[in-house]
Amino acid sequence: MNSPNMNNRPATAALFVLGAMALFGLIDNFVRLAAETGGLWQFHFLRSVIALFILMGFAYWRGIRIAPRNWKPVALRSVLATVAMVIYFGCLGLMPIAQVVAGLFTAPVFVVIFSVIFFKERVGPRRVLAVVIGFAGALLALQPDAGEVGLINAIPVVAGAGYALSNIATRRWCGDESTPTLLGGFFGLMMVWGLIGVVVLSVWPVAVPEGADGFILRGWVRPEGVFLAMIIIQGIGSLIGVGLTIRAYQLAEAAFVAVLENLLLVFATVWAALLWGEWPDLWSGIGLVMILIAGVVIAIRSPEPPSIRLPAGESNSGASRGAT
Repeated sequence: MNSPNMNNRPATAALFVLGAMALFGLIDNFVRLAAETGGLWQFHFLRSVIALFILMGFAYWRGIRIAPRNWKPVALRSVLATVAMVIYFGCLGLMPIAQVVAGLFTAPVFVVIFSVIFFKERVGPRRVLAVVIGFAGALLALQPDAGEVGLINAIPVVAGAGYALSNIATRRWCGDESTPTLLGGFFGLMMVWGLIGVVVLSVWPVAVPEGADGFILRGWVRPEGVFLAMIIIQGIGSLIGVGLTIRAYQLAEAAFVAVLENLLLVFATVWAALLWGEWPDLWSGIGLVMILIAGVVIAIRSPEPPSIRLPAGESNSGASRGAT
């Protein structure tokens, strides 16, 4: 029996996350254009269809396996990741966006907490400090409104916890699965959520505000013009970005990758400034610098993450073929 191959490449994982966050920061800036005439659920449904079509074609061309080796972990990871995204986007219709995004960015904190409590990982003081700095920087950069604390204010934090669990699951439970397999699970379930939303809004229509305010409540519309262009861009871009992120979580410890994801705020801000002239104020700028510092502290001299087992007979170079 061959000895298991080890797949431990934190430096490569960091590069993958860097590329994914730069891409997400760019394409997510254009969602505002889709929101003017389109609906959120149709947006998720159609972009997932596009992503799956490309993924299946690529897998067929390269002879890559899509079906999971073990259905249960992949299904559980897909549920955790997509429910977190559904909660996140759903909250956007109820709360200020800054509060919602700040709640989602508690994920690195939960990754560390869950890793210590449930998996008995050793997390040194340097990494804990980096997580705290990154989270504080996210709060400064986003400047969530200070309102009454209640159940509704905690809902985005639930999304952050769910996203953290899905990231841990990627590393611990799905290490033997290919990146295309996990991509298929994610986009397949996101397509289902989008279809459910469209059907519900068709059966029980509600009053829809004009413009971007109606993005969450808008049902099916004819996909054309800018809305159609944004769906195509998001379908292709999110497939690449999510693929890079998934591969990063397979190559390195979840706590390591999670903190680097905070760089999305930096890239989103830079792209917003270049595209729309939206420059951050002083406090937001300080927050962005704190996020960068946290990412550097995590990336440099990071302790070696636990190893994961690759499928029998598959080399490290072969395992990375799914990352696009």
